[in-house]
Amino acid sequence: MTVHFIGAGPGAADLITVRGRRLIESSPVCLYAGSLVPAELLDSCPPGCHLVDTSGLTLDEIEAELLAAHRAGRDVARLHSGDPSVFSAIAEQMRRLDAAGVPYQVVPGVPAFAAAAASLARELTVPGVAQTVILTRTAERATAMPPGEDLATLSAARATMVLHLAVQRIDAVVEELLPSYGPDCPVAVVARASRDDEQILRGTLGDIAAQVREAGIRRTAVIVVGKALTAAQFPDSHLYSAARCRP
Repeated sequence: MTVHFIGAGPGAADLITVRGRRLIESSPVCLYAGSLVPAELLDSCPPGCHLVDTSGLTLDEIEAELLAAHRAGRDVARLHSGDPSVFSAIAEQMRRLDAAGVPYQVVPGVPAFAAAAASLARELTVPGVAQTVILTRTAERATAMPPGEDLATLSAARATMVLHLAVQRIDAVVEELLPSYGPDCPVAVVARASRDDEQILRGTLGDIAAQVREAGIRRTAVIVVGKALTAAQFPDSHLYSAARCRP
């Protein structure tokens, strides 16, 4: 058997890879986070599939489900929201499977920041404006950030920054980013990106906190910061330039 860690995408049920959906359709066991993974994806599970909502389980309990499936020789579709490579908490699960000798593979998905950029209709890397994207979070009610990865340090580059799991402390985020980015820096907050109830706020570091409070956004949102959000005057990319394309 194999445990398939599958990126279930940012929220819309059709934003999943063909490979991911096929594995869901063929796996007799499916573990998913009910609070984050779209329920419509579970319609793809085969008849009689053993469904386990992990949103209220501990890591030990999740491991027990995976090991039970292994002993029974049953493949597992382990669904994680977004893409497994970012803030998915699969590292500790894979570490335990390694110790138990259980095989697994990882199937990528559409990350929340990509869905947010699509909803905003913006490229996060704009020629001459921003060529670096920083994906990070804050430490409140979560694992502490490693040394040197605080927002004040990361913001010194003034690159495009995307913050996950941080909208609930928007005031503190703004306070830490202001010295480097300034109050006029463009900001967008995208809640529930790609879903029917998606919500988008656009503003600056000077006014975004008030907008977030007024909208009542507390979770399932990403914060995007940087000049790429409003850039209009910038050079064309070298990728399609006449100099590059000419024989």
